[in-house]
Amino acid sequence: MASYNRVLLMGNLTRNPEIRYTPSGTAVADLGLAINENFKNKAGETVEQTCFVDVVVWGRQAETSAEYLQKGSPVFVEGRLQLDQWENQQGEKRSKLRVRADRVQFLGSPSKSSEFSAAPTSAPQDNVPQPPPHADDDDDVPF
Repeated sequence: MASYNRVLLMGNLTRNPEIRYTPSGTAVADLGLAINENFKNKAGETVEQTCFVDVVVWGRQAETSAEYLQKGSPVFVEGRLQLDQWENQQGEKRSKLRVRADRVQFLGSPSKSSEFSAAPTSAPQDNVPQPPPHADDDDDVPF
């Protein structure tokens, strides 16, 4: 039987990204993601449920996530489920299911800065030549 492990999530970060580095220098960032769902129950009342998901991001994407994201940032995460298993100090076996992100897309707008603001546009001046209007000629269309 074939298998498929793909996760698509959109939500907001529950905390600032926590970045660390492996001994070989690879960046690893841990993200907490909250996904809200609103629905109406049988009584017609609106109910809000929140699903909390742990996400791990590797490499350059981990570094950019730690640099540009913060608690509350909206993100879209694409990845796969990963089961981590370990033994605690008392010898008990533990496990945790989390998402290993292949891609983290930042959905929020960057903070407002003067370098990102658009310059005001002005009407064209009379002494600047304007390009000729395009003729509706279908002969130049490549298809």
